[in-house]
Amino acid sequence: MKGNRLALDSLLTALAPAVWGSTYLVTTELLPPERPLLASTVRALPAGLVLLALGRVLPRGVWWWRALVLGVLNIGAFFYLLFVAAYHLPGGVAALVVAVQPMLVLLLAATLLKDRIRPPQVAACVLGLLGVALLVLQPQAGVDAVGVLAGLGGAVCMASGIVLTKRWGRPAGVSVLTFTGWQLAVGGLVLAPATLLAEGLPDRITGTNLAGFAYLSVIGALVAYAVWFRGIERLPALAVSILGFASPLAATVLGYVFLGQSLSLLQGAGALAVVTAVFLAQPRRRRTGAPARSAEPVADGRVTDGRVTDGRVTDGPVTEESTAHAS
Repeated sequence: MKGNRLALDSLLTALAPAVWGSTYLVTTELLPPERPLLASTVRALPAGLVLLALGRVLPRGVWWWRALVLGVLNIGAFFYLLFVAAYHLPGGVAALVVAVQPMLVLLLAATLLKDRIRPPQVAACVLGLLGVALLVLQPQAGVDAVGVLAGLGGAVCMASGIVLTKRWGRPAGVSVLTFTGWQLAVGGLVLAPATLLAEGLPDRITGTNLAGFAYLSVIGALVAYAVWFRGIERLPALAVSILGFASPLAATVLGYVFLGQSLSLLQGAGALAVVTAVFLAQPRRRRTGAPARSAEPVADGRVTDGRVTDGRVTDGPVTEESTAHAS
């Protein structure tokens, strides 16, 4: 039963990066050109304000600065850097650069979450990165220094956001949607002044532009990030990070369907490598003689099947690899 729940959590969480894989297509085909800040702000702020209005709960105590940090890492800085990479690089190259983030998550989780680095995890990261390279790189793909640096910066932000979200959890009594709304609103509010100062507003917005903005805000932000943060709570940090490989896989499929791009045998091998990497990184129930404890809430709103030390969850009889944290 618990194994089925883990598989369901993994599949549901993978929907978020699969949706994000459409960002490259929407950016190049539907949005106004050369406006990464505007695209980032419109994607985050409306969805965040809607969720805040629905939840009617604001952060308290330490959660004011935690929400600020998470909002900047997961939303504000990440969105901007992602769109800069999308504008400066072909979609495949941008996806490949951002795909280094599971390696960063592996290192950060070992430092901040005290997770042990295991050979299968390293193998999953390397295999996934290789699969992404085979999947998205084309001989004619160009490389732009600004785009590469932006993509690497986005990977750092995403990795840090995943690990800190896993470490801090969310406060008791706050729903996933409200938690998502805090971060989207913070990210959008941080981006809005920069958008007005650096880019300004376009002279003309077309219906196509509005459709692109609406899709990114409602589907790409509100829905996808709620699913993503739910997954971070329930799955190990690296497992969630590896699921991000679904993004370039989706981008490749969408390019084939909507842009008439071809698929080669090498791309097929890359897709297989990505799927294998995701499988290797996903948690599995470990058979032990000790019965599993039921999940209990802790002071900062996190739940754990193990022990709590200084407000942070550590390994217990049922480890991160054997089960997921309940919400």
